[in-house]
Amino acid sequence: MALQAHLPENSKQNSRPLADFPPTEWGFSFVSFSFPEMEFESYNRQVEDLKSTVMGMLMASKKDPVENVEFINLLCRLGVSYHFETEIEDQVDYVHDALPNLLENNDHDLHTVALLFRVLRQYGYKVSSDVFKKFKDTNGEFKKTITSDVKGNLSLHEAAYLSVNGEQILDEALEFSRTNLESLATQSGPRLGRHIKYALIRPIHKTVQRLEAREYISFYEEEDFRNETLLKFAKLDFNRVQLLHQQELSTLSSWWKDLNLVEELPYARDRIVEMYFWVNAMHFEPQYALARILSTKLGALITVIDDTYDAYSTYEELQHFTNAVIRCNIDAVGQLPTDSMKVLYRALLSYFDDVANEVGKNGKSFSAVNYVKEEMKEMIRAYIVEAQWCNDRFVPPLNEYVRNGNISIGFMATTTVFFVVETARIKELEWLTSKAKISEAGCLFLRLMNDIVTHEFEQKREHCASAIECYMKEYGVSMNEAVKELQKTCADAWKDINEDCLKPAAISMNLLNVCVNNARATDVVYESNDAYTNASCLKGRISLLFVEQIPL
Repeated sequence: MALQAHLPENSKQNSRPLADFPPTEWGFSFVSFSFPEMEFESYNRQVEDLKSTVMGMLMASKKDPVENVEFINLLCRLGVSYHFETEIEDQVDYVHDALPNLLENNDHDLHTVALLFRVLRQYGYKVSSDVFKKFKDTNGEFKKTITSDVKGNLSLHEAAYLSVNGEQILDEALEFSRTNLESLATQSGPRLGRHIKYALIRPIHKTVQRLEAREYISFYEEEDFRNETLLKFAKLDFNRVQLLHQQELSTLSSWWKDLNLVEELPYARDRIVEMYFWVNAMHFEPQYALARILSTKLGALITVIDDTYDAYSTYEELQHFTNAVIRCNIDAVGQLPTDSMKVLYRALLSYFDDVANEVGKNGKSFSAVNYVKEEMKEMIRAYIVEAQWCNDRFVPPLNEYVRNGNISIGFMATTTVFFVVETARIKELEWLTSKAKISEAGCLFLRLMNDIVTHEFEQKREHCASAIECYMKEYGVSMNEAVKELQKTCADAWKDINEDCLKPAAISMNLLNVCVNNARATDVVYESNDAYTNASCLKGRISLLFVEQIPL
């Protein structure tokens, strides 16, 4: 009944491209969260007490470069490396300078070489992939003697995901290690077998960092060589940060409830918690709280706007809404034809005011907020193009679809909010919005991953053609062939993302990682289906990160 109340007087409900979206999995369950000050302070004290001990371990590991990189990798995988960013950057820089001599004077095994390669690439150093040539035979194939090396193949597999375009040896390494690990997983014990299978599905470089930490803490806890102090530090810090994330979720859920879009616009997806999961992946560290909150708010609004274009409104109504957003002025509300659009438009303008106020409080330029507005306007223009294609039943050439779809997917809008809050310097914002390789590749990756898992559901109703349909029409191939080719494009996009993170980089690694982590979240959410829409698929992961504490 509520839905019908929003329909224009002469419309029929069945003329609208309505989608049967699954309901929320969380409702407003986080609203009632009460921050436990005493518990948080207890975690804080224990973390600070152990931090100096762990710092001592890190500094002691410097005596041996390999041991140093092993320890840095351990800190990263346990999710606590952010405590020691400056020290780690200095140490990795030293290891990179010493690497030629280190490799020349030592006959390191596959695990060690692959680990050095991956960690140095992770921190932006372009170590040559030629370091893996020593593991090939005279025929140019990887040596059969390393096929049963579990540790070495795991490390090689992880390293191969840091490749850039043109590195054939890493493409071969990925295929070689994957084949070996699939076989080794069945031959190993239950614990190691589970670890191998997880690595095959979720390599370190392509997973959400908090999920990696939660998984690796469980694995590390069962290791005979575990360091009990470091394990306790990781567990305490995970639970400490989880309380902060729960508080942010409570703040966001209260805002979402007060906004009342769930009641006012019942056709749209209610995904505030899932959007927070996505944005939290972009930077989970405590100091990014405001960026997370503002990016999540915009992401939730974009979801509703997207559903308004794709799963509710008529083309004529959308033309009015598009014009209003481009004007970006409260006076434009009068031109909107439906009550639901007026509610949504006011919410968007209110959001822009919130961003301006928060940026102003931090002494940053109000003009930075214009970058967020401009990205939203660009996205809305892309939406109306897709709405026209749908209205005209037009299947565009793939390049034309992708050029528009890279904008409509929304990657740039939420990323720009993160940049505005964390830097607000015009230099970085200009770089981000001027088609930097990493942002273009991130948009393309999100666009295609989304299309691959959503197109069948979307084509059940009146909907714009996806990249799948465009590819099938243009090249005369089957759906499966189109998907395979677009998956190859996704793999190449990851290589472009990797390449733009190598030194000398245009901006800081922390800001680059916003883009990298956005792609990682994409990879997790769309790994086998649209887990954002089918939110039950994300519930277990969200619970692990934001509900269930790690037992101490």
